[in-house]
Amino acid sequence: MKIITLDSVDSTNIYAKNNLDVLEDKTIVHALKQTLGRGRFDRKWVDLGDGNVFLSFVLKPSNSFNEIYSNLTQYLSVVLCELLEEYGLQTQIKWPNDVLINGKKIAGILSETVMQGSTFKGLVLGIGVNLNAKQDDVDAIPDKVVTSLNLELNKNIDMYEFIQQLSDKFFANYDEFLTNGFEFIKSNYISRASFLDTEICVQVLNEVKKGYAKSINDSGELVLENNGNEFVLTIGDILC
Repeated sequence: MKIITLDSVDSTNIYAKNNLDVLEDKTIVHALKQTLGRGRFDRKWVDLGDGNVFLSFVLKPSNSFNEIYSNLTQYLSVVLCELLEEYGLQTQIKWPNDVLINGKKIAGILSETVMQGSTFKGLVLGIGVNLNAKQDDVDAIPDKVVTSLNLELNKNIDMYEFIQQLSDKFFANYDEFLTNGFEFIKSNYISRASFLDTEICVQVLNEVKKGYAKSINDSGELVLENNGNEFVLTIGDILC
């Protein structure tokens, strides 16, 4: 594992993708400042100032794409939950990979696959964690319910120590996850899935699906039930 720290970058994911050929497997690209961070569906990730986490894992697990790699965002969400729980917090996961504290979002995760023609070059797994933020900055985010680790604990957090902890925990079971897939983390994931057994609305591209969140299957997909019909969702964003 190698950590590269940049003073400022548009996006750690963009930097990692642009330099994928020269970056080794299991390299971590970390930026002190990120100007164009984004989440799923090209949503902007709001920079809450110095001392927060912006980083990307460069992963080259094989020469061909495996469907298991699609679940790495969920694996990382479980890893982050376990780390935050070591700080004494109770965590939740909102499908597929948002990490929440008391119903408030504390992190965003985005995975991007890099292909060259039909050849799999690797993937970039990015994460932003609100580690040290001012309450006024958090309150200023419109229509967002977010939090940060320092506000939850009422103390400043050592960013470099947190990054080392997150990296160590991620790679501790990474190879085992690649061997076993989502089933390796399924029980840990479901134990934190606050959306299950409730009526929810899910934005799927240009359509909204409504139904009862019945289960998470062995592939990490969300199973919705509506009027006796089941829908299996691979992507989406829970709205309510």
